[in-house]
Amino acid sequence: MTTALYDLPGPRARQRHRLYGVGSTVVILALIGWIIYLLLVSGQFAAAKWTPFTYKGIQELLLRGLGNTLKAFGLAAVLSLALGGVLATGRLSEHRALRWVCTLLVEFFRAMPVLVMIFFIYVALKAEPLVALVAGLTLYNGSVLAEVFRTGVNSVDRGQREAAYALGMGKTQVMTHVLVPQAVRAMLPAIISQLVVALKDTSLGFLITYEEFLHAGKLIASNLDYDLPFIPVVMIISPIYIGMCMLLSWLAYWVSKRQRRNPKVEAVEVAAPEPGTLLPGGGGHKPPA
Repeated sequence: MTTALYDLPGPRARQRHRLYGVGSTVVILALIGWIIYLLLVSGQFAAAKWTPFTYKGIQELLLRGLGNTLKAFGLAAVLSLALGGVLATGRLSEHRALRWVCTLLVEFFRAMPVLVMIFFIYVALKAEPLVALVAGLTLYNGSVLAEVFRTGVNSVDRGQREAAYALGMGKTQVMTHVLVPQAVRAMLPAIISQLVVALKDTSLGFLITYEEFLHAGKLIASNLDYDLPFIPVVMIISPIYIGMCMLLSWLAYWVSKRQRRNPKVEAVEVAAPEPGTLLPGGGGHKPPA
């Protein structure tokens, strides 16, 4: 049997695929086992390195750092989306001067390393660590999201825009009621990916003494009293970061699923045409057989 794209694998091909799968699984398990062995040999699972995490003060330090990370991410995410929308609107404007200014801002902040912007705001402008971190993340991620929004709107079929203008809609109505709702589906994966980048970049805050999650982990890992528990700190912090990123991905999937169920975007059944004349004044009489 064949399909439109490829031939279905036969018995030998399926057997080879099973062998490849088993071989890959064995290699991955062997690699994981080798890493665990190295950690055991270097004493990373010693009780002295894990005991600090049972102390209430250490737990509060980690929770406070996690809260500060979520605060910085929440502010940066909201401001980045707002800035991206403003810059994208400017780049789509019919006024050449406004379009050039927004293009210059987008290209400049996209090219500038986010760490440089954070340090400049923190050192040159003497801003608070939270303000410097959020401002740097907003400028960088907002400029990237502006391109995502602009590309998403331009990806909508040109006929949709022309049909809306033909109905007498203004440009604002066309954008808000026709183009943006259709572009959201195409933009959503890229938006979530950029928000994940913003979440991970909050870890740069420890370089300007912002007490976020990584900064708290660094304080614990560099403590000589706990025998420098660097690997245990990584093994605790990393799954939390991964879990937050996976939560963002799940949120994107949930929003996309709700959009598909939205009655405003569902297809509407149209009754089949009945035989009859379409000429004006025909009165709907059937044509002669």
